[in-house]
Amino acid sequence: MSTIRTEEELEERLSRPNPADVEFMRRLEGDLLILGVAGKMGPSLARRARRAADEAGVRMRVVGVARFSNPRVREELEAAGVETIGADLLDDDQLRALPDFPNVIYMAARKFGTTGNECLTWALNTYLPGRVAERFRRSRIVAFSSGNVYPLVPVAQGGPTEATPPDPVGEYAQSVLGRERMFEYFSARYGTPVALLRLNYAIDLRYGVLVDIARRVYERRPVQLAMGMVNVIWQGDANSVALRALGLCETPPAVLNVTGPETVSVRSLARRFGERFGVEPIFEGTEAPTALLSDASRCHRLFGYPEVSLEQMIEWVADWIRSGGALWDKPTHFEVRDGKF
Repeated sequence: MSTIRTEEELEERLSRPNPADVEFMRRLEGDLLILGVAGKMGPSLARRARRAADEAGVRMRVVGVARFSNPRVREELEAAGVETIGADLLDDDQLRALPDFPNVIYMAARKFGTTGNECLTWALNTYLPGRVAERFRRSRIVAFSSGNVYPLVPVAQGGPTEATPPDPVGEYAQSVLGRERMFEYFSARYGTPVALLRLNYAIDLRYGVLVDIARRVYERRPVQLAMGMVNVIWQGDANSVALRALGLCETPPAVLNVTGPETVSVRSLARRFGERFGVEPIFEGTEAPTALLSDASRCHRLFGYPEVSLEQMIEWVADWIRSGGALWDKPTHFEVRDGKF
């Protein structure tokens, strides 16, 4: 795969549908609504859906809803053929006024800033999903969740599967489990077909675990080792799964771990970036015997392995950092072990 040099090339790559996406959109019945479309992953997901529908030759509306505090995001979505609706989903009147759609992808969430404003996190992550699940009870719903609902597990035993009981650490992760429970409750009450995607961690070139580690190495800052192992997946591959997961929706909700196939050493990643930058990484702390991990074997059986490999992500991120590519300055805080974000 060629090197990505500009944000335009990056956005094109993230939103480029694969043949499975196109075939799925050819079979999907009805229009698609994406709630919380203006976040880190939403715009590329919306454009991927739009492009896949166009390539499939089907007439389908793809509509994104958000407050759009950054008007540029809305303009770019509309330029790509994605319809937009400006709405505050926490406002019941605005939520009720949204049109009905047979297919809904729910992406609205809050993580950082939880500590000190826990009530807003619970409102966005637990109360709002309940309101959305009731409002769109006649739809099929794919809802983004997080691998944070799992406990820290011994690295030697591998990541939790979907059968592992949740045991979230900290209020953010607890509120995410609350989100799942709300969708589960309303799925049982109304028979709404739902799929819950436990994602960690999506990778872009402007943010993500690999960017966090690469920047620290490049800037000669210490790399924290306490959370010594991680899972990652290219954002485009995660969005492909989200789109096709509309075909998994059922009641009770289907649960799916979404991440890459490797359990990756943070120390090893830092050294690999160091080799590419000609820099000796600085380390701080030692690896704990446990980490936040996920086993996405079921996802890979259903949807295939990610198209973008770990090696390709490392190369792209290294080139991006070296060339001064745009960064969002939104660290993942993957190294946090006490659940306080």
